[in-house]
Amino acid sequence: MSDFQTEMNRVVADFVAQVTELAKRVAIDTLEGALGGRPSSRGGSSFTTRGTAGRRKGAKRTASDLDKLGDDFYSFVSKHPGMRIEQINKQLDTTTKDLALPIRKMIAEGSLKTKGEKRSTTYFAGAKK
Repeated sequence: MSDFQTEMNRVVADFVAQVTELAKRVAIDTLEGALGGRPSSRGGSSFTTRGTAGRRKGAKRTASDLDKLGDDFYSFVSKHPGMRIEQINKQLDTTTKDLALPIRKMIAEGSLKTKGEKRSTTYFAGAKK
């Protein structure tokens, strides 16, 4: 092999090793951040949007988190029937996005009744959960 070819092979091998090491570090940082270890070096930090404190952005909610949100919503609607989601969110310090899944589940199981459509939807307690 010529000196040029040998030098080119060495430079390429060093470059590949550097890229591989960098990819490993990013993967480890991402996993540690997702699992609650040290924060990711990419700037990803846990967010504290109303009703989601302690969860990382994009993280799936646990079944107990969803059940608690659903129970809180059901209790509130039982005591204050006929309110819209915006009004309920202000009182529960939540967002519509946070409540969408628990609400759909309760409507499907019949423990929650609705009247109206879209933003004018009002909520009423149905059969006991």
